[in-house]
Amino acid sequence: MTDQQRLQLEEGFRQGKSHAYRMRCRAVLLKSTGLTSEQVGEQTDMTHISVNSWVKRFETEGIKGLETRPGRGRKPIMDCSDEESVRKAIENDRQSVKKAKEAWQQASGKEASESTFRAFLSALARDIDV
Repeated sequence: MTDQQRLQLEEGFRQGKSHAYRMRCRAVLLKSTGLTSEQVGEQTDMTHISVNSWVKRFETEGIKGLETRPGRGRKPIMDCSDEESVRKAIENDRQSVKKAKEAWQQASGKEASESTFRAFLSALARDIDV
């Protein structure tokens, strides 16, 4: 490992945007010191298989390979395409979020928890205030 790569990994570990990215940088750094994959895994809460995968990805792609690729994670239940139907549901029943949620669910054919519906309403309100 070059000095420049080590500096990039140390900076990524200290200032990375996500916890996962920081742990990946730390795992590669620890592995470069001669620790086994199992020992690194214990310190970073990863399996030895994950440690080896991240080291291999770092070797092939560099520091950019440790970033989370787009498209990962759970897709949102509600998105901007639901905005209009949610607005209509709220206009029809302003006093009851539960009834508005049920009306939206019938109109859209989607299902969401009350907390998800409230979070979407909150985001809509923030967009209106801006």
